[in-house]
Amino acid sequence: MITILYAYRNRDLKRIKKSLDSLASQNKQNFRVVFIDYGSEQSIAGQIKSLTEEYSFIQYCYLNTCYQPWNKSKAFNYVLKNIDSEYCFTADVDMIFHPEFTTVLEKECNLDKATYFQVGFLAEEENDKNVDSFNDYQIKFLSNEEATGMTLFPVQKLKMIRGYDEFFHFWGAEDTEIHNRLKKTGCELFFYDLQVLMLHQWHKNYRNRETLHLNRELQLSLTVEINHRHLMHNYESDNATINSEVWGEVISESEFNELGSFDNELILINKMEIIEHFLFIELPKFKDGILAVRFVEDNFQKSLKYKIKKAIGKKVPKYYSLKEINDKLLLHIISFYHQFPYTYKINPDLKSISFKIKKNY
Repeated sequence: MITILYAYRNRDLKRIKKSLDSLASQNKQNFRVVFIDYGSEQSIAGQIKSLTEEYSFIQYCYLNTCYQPWNKSKAFNYVLKNIDSEYCFTADVDMIFHPEFTTVLEKECNLDKATYFQVGFLAEEENDKNVDSFNDYQIKFLSNEEATGMTLFPVQKLKMIRGYDEFFHFWGAEDTEIHNRLKKTGCELFFYDLQVLMLHQWHKNYRNRETLHLNRELQLSLTVEINHRHLMHNYESDNATINSEVWGEVISESEFNELGSFDNELILINKMEIIEHFLFIELPKFKDGILAVRFVEDNFQKSLKYKIKKAIGKKVPKYYSLKEINDKLLLHIISFYHQFPYTYKINPDLKSISFKIKKNY
């Protein structure tokens, strides 16, 4: 039995249904699906859960990570740590699979080899086509050996290296990085391009949604570049195991609810010295409990007195914008605190950022 892993959050249900329908049409039903909903909004989570219940081969799993950045590594690791299958395939929710796909998967199963597959990418106009068969789609272009996401893994190899590197938040590089570490263990990597067995439905990519200002959608400036630098750092290291022994764990429902009900909030204004002191002194030294902080702009920064003093060259406080605070705080969380239970919210009016973390030592 092969376990197919889907990692999902707030994506278009129409595309998901096409992907799941293509699995339901496989000529060989030699698989199960674990569908990991990594913190979708509740209304969307209800819809996707109902959709997955239409397929007997799917196990739906909801994680309470809606107030944390997207992390495909953690989503997969949550399942990988306790999976009992010998093999798993890491899928993309946008894929449409050829009817012979799982037949080929079974043939490629090898405890000493990971196989990743060529993908045909569809143009935007192909998404809404009603076609009779897989071969009726028109492929715009094909992936090459550098595209490593769609991979069949021997599970024991993944457990041996403690899964995907959980530093990789948002988008980029986690798939290539885990391939690099598997090579260090002597695992063979094989690129399957004998025939196109999956098609990628068109969608806007993450970088096209990035903004230079604070956004309701959690974003981190330069995240793709930071992730790529981390990829290279790991590649240059001799270590095949990256995560600590505490891997594949996420915030529990009880921890999520505990953070949500905690209302003893510390208000910090956006003066540079206040933010730096919090990041490098207060946050690291806090222990044994919940720390809740809300970051807001200083009213003085908006005053006429401040503007006049600044205009005539008098000394005034130095401030970070909320966007700058967002980027600094998110990078700190990703680097040092992502294993703790925490929540991170941008206020709907974009005038404050709320951060809660539970630290027990």
